[in-house]
Amino acid sequence: MSMSATITLSPDWPCQVKSPGSHDWERTATRWLRDLLPARYAGYSTLTRHHVLLARHAQLQIQHEMRAVRVALETSRVELPALGVVDAVIENTIRMYAIELEQLGRLARGVRLVSDALLAAQRRR
Repeated sequence: MSMSATITLSPDWPCQVKSPGSHDWERTATRWLRDLLPARYAGYSTLTRHHVLLARHAQLQIQHEMRAVRVALETSRVELPALGVVDAVIENTIRMYAIELEQLGRLARGVRLVSDALLAAQRRR
């Protein structure tokens, strides 16, 4: 089985990105990765011209977001009452953070797959 077949079969492969090796797949990969970053990064030509660097930065960005959500989740019960937030809202906030952490985990796995595919394509050149 080829690498691209393995990647496309993964449920973590982002649906917005075409299968590796297909026409225009790298363009869809870089668009998806760019969309994961804050808008201000679109102006950095180093990231937009070097897909592997873009993928690396997206991985770092997702890791930092996951850390921030973990801190928010872990501190909610202690810090939110002091801010006057009622228990029901605190519980909803905790559920929201837990859902966000799951979504970020899926995104991180997708970024890893896309990054690996971009790196493999670059090495074949």
